[in-house]
Amino acid sequence: MTTRPKKALLLALAVTTVAAGLTATATAVPAVARPAATAVPQLDWKPCARPGGPAAQECAVLPVPLDHDDPGGPQIHLAVSRVLSDRPSARRGTLVVIPGGPGGSGVQRLAQKGVALQRELAGAYDLVAFDPRGVGASTTASCGLAPEDRYLTGLRSWPGPDGEITENVARSRRIAEACDRNAGPVLRGFTTANQVRDMDRLREALGERRLSAWATSYGTYVAAEYAQKFPRRTDRWVLDSSGDPDPRRVARGWLANMSRGADERFPDFAAWAAHPDRDHDGLRLAARTEEIEPLVVALAARLDREPRPSTTPGVPLTGNGLRQALQNALYADAAFPSFAALVKAAQNPAGTPALPPELARPVPDADATVMVAVICNDVAWPGTSEDAYRTAVREDRARYPLTAGMPVNVLPCSFWKSTPAQAPTPITDDGPSNILMLQSRKDPATPLFGALKMREALGGRARMVTVEQGGHGLYLGNGNACGDRAVTAFLTTGRRPAHDTHCPD
Repeated sequence: MTTRPKKALLLALAVTTVAAGLTATATAVPAVARPAATAVPQLDWKPCARPGGPAAQECAVLPVPLDHDDPGGPQIHLAVSRVLSDRPSARRGTLVVIPGGPGGSGVQRLAQKGVALQRELAGAYDLVAFDPRGVGASTTASCGLAPEDRYLTGLRSWPGPDGEITENVARSRRIAEACDRNAGPVLRGFTTANQVRDMDRLREALGERRLSAWATSYGTYVAAEYAQKFPRRTDRWVLDSSGDPDPRRVARGWLANMSRGADERFPDFAAWAAHPDRDHDGLRLAARTEEIEPLVVALAARLDREPRPSTTPGVPLTGNGLRQALQNALYADAAFPSFAALVKAAQNPAGTPALPPELARPVPDADATVMVAVICNDVAWPGTSEDAYRTAVREDRARYPLTAGMPVNVLPCSFWKSTPAQAPTPITDDGPSNILMLQSRKDPATPLFGALKMREALGGRARMVTVEQGGHGLYLGNGNACGDRAVTAFLTTGRRPAHDTHCPD
């Protein structure tokens, strides 16, 4: 599963790929054969600084096997990036920045967070990242999905008015069939297990014996899997906003947990939207906090019946568009004003709502492909009947009106044509005690009750710092100074709290 909502898991949001301006990264190419020799590749680094990012950012291309069990077979390419320590005398190792997703770009994440990391870590690390398979400038695949099947409100499988799922079922089947028909063997390699092994290939190419890591959202699952598979190759490991690692469910469980996560987070927005301070900028939605949820739920229902034309021709604001915009806004307090403004515009009979960018256009086909493929390839989804999905949606939308049954609705994984190559690795307490977890008590995407499952699985390997500030993706983003200090201290000195602790808001 990032600094803005559009950077997390499909289960958490849409994905923005690395911009074309990173010209030194790899291009999207099909897998090609190379000699059977498996020597560690040399990385040819070239400058690739982005506006606002570290001036010294460099990019290179890393070849990796399409199938790690056949290292001499066809190869694909990953875009990788680094920022060398600006204080070599203080350098103690390499920190890999692992983005959310599935579908988040590590290269882009490093450009966004590199300057802040340099400031916080004071030269203690070279900073590295990579675009996973299917993302950005790494080798991609295409399911060839029609544009109408790539809008976020469809990929997220929001039910129709009154909970109808007939179109969700049809769309999910179309997507699964298109991916099977068009994407080929590269698509089948889009898995968390391969991302883990790709990361270890990068470690080898960097000449490092061990890596440290800062992982966010879906990236925490990648990091936990790496620490499980290669425990002696980990140094200082930070898991920021973790989900339940239950190997039977994986992404299916993360998605289902979002109903309760949004419900627990929404009161923060409601209190903000009812505060008298909102009168100054015209964004106060009601006089009392308890009036906000009924107002939003009723407005979404009205937009279900009568969508409003938006400033994007041909793309109206629907009830599901409003619901998805709310889910995105719950990731960060900084997004509250834009959602309140959308509500105000939708309430105004003379207004024309402006859609958030992530809702105004289809998700690019390569992005939609990797978002769907990873969650469907990682674990077999049950062959649940259409009637069972209808029942689950009806019950979930009654209990959690804000998410309207979406988190338990049908996805293409129910019709996926290929079976997982291997079962997910269970996370256990077997390994060094070198993990720090950072978690919001009110996280809409990876809620605390799911993160506690990760904490329980890791046992004595981890300590958890729980932050009262609501939101998703905390360190150097949506958290607070107390949580930031805990992570910085751990990464720079190795000190963790002696016991699980919390940071007040």
